[in-house]
Amino acid sequence: MPTAATCRERRRRLWAELPVRPTTGELAFCDPIHLAYLAGFWVDPISLGSPFGGLLLVRPDGSARLVHENRLPASVQEAQADERIVVDWYDGQTPGRGPREIAWLATARELVPTGFEIHDNPGHPLAVPIAETLARHRRAKDWDELAIFREAMKAGNAGHQWSRENVKPGMTEIAVYTGIAGACQRELGRPVVVYGDFAVCPGPERRGGPPTNRRLEVGDMLILDFSVVVQGYRSDFTNTLVVGREPNPDQQRLYDLCVRAMIAAEHLLNIGTPCQALYDAVEGVFEKEGVSGAFGHHAGHGLGLTHPEAPFLVRRSTERLEADDVITLEPGLYVAGVGGCRIEHNYRIMPDSGFQRLSGHSLVPDTK
Repeated sequence: MPTAATCRERRRRLWAELPVRPTTGELAFCDPIHLAYLAGFWVDPISLGSPFGGLLLVRPDGSARLVHENRLPASVQEAQADERIVVDWYDGQTPGRGPREIAWLATARELVPTGFEIHDNPGHPLAVPIAETLARHRRAKDWDELAIFREAMKAGNAGHQWSRENVKPGMTEIAVYTGIAGACQRELGRPVVVYGDFAVCPGPERRGGPPTNRRLEVGDMLILDFSVVVQGYRSDFTNTLVVGREPNPDQQRLYDLCVRAMIAAEHLLNIGTPCQALYDAVEGVFEKEGVSGAFGHHAGHGLGLTHPEAPFLVRRSTERLEADDVITLEPGLYVAGVGGCRIEHNYRIMPDSGFQRLSGHSLVPDTK
């Protein structure tokens, strides 16, 4: 979970680097991404508290006050703030005190008698510089964020392991999804959001998508590209299975080329590497084999509290890798009459040099 010290430092750094200062003595935030990053305030979406939030008031020294109503789930108790003000909105015995989404508003106005503003609210003059500054800060993941990533990725590994042991012809995509989600949740010991692609890929016409009642047939290529959300942070890694038998030669070729493309990009994972160079490394493998036209998306992207986020490993990127980026590499090929293959691992760009692979699921064929 986020710690008091790291959250305070994030808040202090924002004040120090914000190009425009507020007229009041506190910055007021209500965007859920900002509250998660600056205070570890996260409302469990599998609860009656979703999608309601709170308000964070931040002073220049990094100290903060947190305001929220009393019916939010236990996940908000992990939030880090110097003062917590819980507003009595509903007690289960008498009617709620007004619309739930503004239950904290009257209290917040009392706390800021000089004039109440929400500085990250779209339309406020400070909203854009705040969002841009925090997005830049979020590139470098702190140790407490990395610990959450590892928890999410451990759960994702369990989901992929379940798929390798249990997927078989006749199952529906929905059944695959529920099995994977259950394995992830059992690994964590609690319900969490699991989302992504759980789709048979016959070729470029369907490269992914949410699960349906489509039944798996022998020889189908099944793309499993999913995220596990822990305290708002998302893992994101992929495997492709051939259902019910070994890959045929054409399917095996797609696997082999994707693995070669991933390894080519891995060799370049280091601080300062242009993101376009990573894209070029992936596409270069495909181009040499005459299949670059079957690769139609990014080569990877950043991970964090949003999905995807910077850096973007794309054809026209102007970004470079930075220390403590958490990114994916995601080569894929989609060929009519053969099917589609996509694989993906997650990586941390190390502060000294090189990278650490964070995801531990097995690929077919295995890259080890």
